[in-house]
Amino acid sequence: MSDQDYREFDPNETDNDISDEVIEEVTGKKDSSKDEKKDKKTTEFCYICHRPDNITGPLIKMAPGMSVCTECMQRTFDSMGGFGFGGGDNSKSNMDMSKMPNISFLNLGSLFNDGPKIKNAHGTAKAADEKDRPAPAIDINNIIPPHKIKEKLDEYVVGQDYAKKVMSVAVYNHYKRVATGTMDDIEIEKSNMLMLGPTGSGKTYLVRTLARLLDVPLAITDATSLTEAGYIGDDIESVVSKLLAAAGNDVERCQQGIIFIDEIDKLAKKKNTNQRDVSGESVQQGMLKLLEGADVEVPIGASSKNAMVPTTTINTRNILFICGGAFPAMDEIIKSRLNKHSSMGFMADLKDKYDNDKNILQKVTVEDLREFGMIPEFIGRLPIVFATEMLDEDMLVRILKEPKNAIIKQYQKLLELDEVKLEFDEGALHAIAKKALDKKLGARGLRSIIEEFMLDIMYEIPKDENIGQVIITEDYIEKKGGPKILLRTTGLIPEKAAAN
Repeated sequence: MSDQDYREFDPNETDNDISDEVIEEVTGKKDSSKDEKKDKKTTEFCYICHRPDNITGPLIKMAPGMSVCTECMQRTFDSMGGFGFGGGDNSKSNMDMSKMPNISFLNLGSLFNDGPKIKNAHGTAKAADEKDRPAPAIDINNIIPPHKIKEKLDEYVVGQDYAKKVMSVAVYNHYKRVATGTMDDIEIEKSNMLMLGPTGSGKTYLVRTLARLLDVPLAITDATSLTEAGYIGDDIESVVSKLLAAAGNDVERCQQGIIFIDEIDKLAKKKNTNQRDVSGESVQQGMLKLLEGADVEVPIGASSKNAMVPTTTINTRNILFICGGAFPAMDEIIKSRLNKHSSMGFMADLKDKYDNDKNILQKVTVEDLREFGMIPEFIGRLPIVFATEMLDEDMLVRILKEPKNAIIKQYQKLLELDEVKLEFDEGALHAIAKKALDKKLGARGLRSIIEEFMLDIMYEIPKDENIGQVIITEDYIEKKGGPKILLRTTGLIPEKAAAN
């Protein structure tokens, strides 16, 4: 080591300015305490993009508790150069920095011999600017067949047999398409879906259950917040950004995920308006490239793009899009089309023939969707169109007690933790279903109704340790009486006491 490099120091000094290599060269021994500190190092996150250091690489310490990754710092320097702090072409800047070196030349990624990273399918770090990201091969022999997908859906979703069958086949064909890739000259088109159905019929629950069974990332977004780029609201690309976040910033998993866009009927063209439709037809047009397949630049770890947030490119070619909506007033459009065939005479159809048809949405056609306000290009990129069934009283009763995570089973589990047994009479279940039908909220109304009647029970039970069993009766639901309460006999639930 030369005289210029030498300076006095204490071998036990912990100053960060003296590197481990210098200490080791002078003393001839390696500091084992630093190795122990490295082993105990905890994960740190970038203050700006919130990514961990095992993805971004080493972080730059800015202040106590504040660290920034190299890419965010590089973007900061680049943006400062754009405002005239770096000389360059900013001759009109109020600050003359022309004699200072342009700070935009700094490449902080090379400073650590490491660039910004994102995770690949194997969980290891991968350079963000790497162009070739081959999608992982999907074994076509391990794709779940449609009948098994439907069997799994049956365990969680009551009824909706036709909708479950359509979704099972569409998903199966989609992932066969992903698995085959470009095996031959025949290119299989995407199986994007458009699902119609009244509120509370289980549209979102179907998609969420399907994604959980397939073990693929799922992003659920609301179309009402989407606007054309440049206006207040979420950009169209934000739906892909949410999927990337759901995939843990794993690009390859994201490119094989599912995006569910709810309230899609709110994007219908506004009728009789002279203003620009920035949240309706414009959003439909902007979504065309996403539905068909395109490269989209999305931010990593944030919901919007700006100079301080790193971005990556996502290809939506293998992302399955499912759109859903209640489509209010669509039944009137369908009835109008069906009644056009009626005429005068003995063979004419009655005008009110379809008034009592609860599942009239299942007769929807492309012409009806165009009449509603969906543009033809948008409909053409959603080739599979189907509708869910209207829930009746019997289906609501089954929803209350049959699924694996049925509402009644959830309350029984809650009371079981207090060693109290909860039961519902069959008449009580039908009374709850009738109240839900009156509210016209579908399955969503069941929870609110049960919450109303279970409030006092959940409040009083922890007070009295002698309560062993509660039976919810029809009279209690109809507010004609109270629930049946059985006390413990020997300090246990009656059922357990009998067993002993």
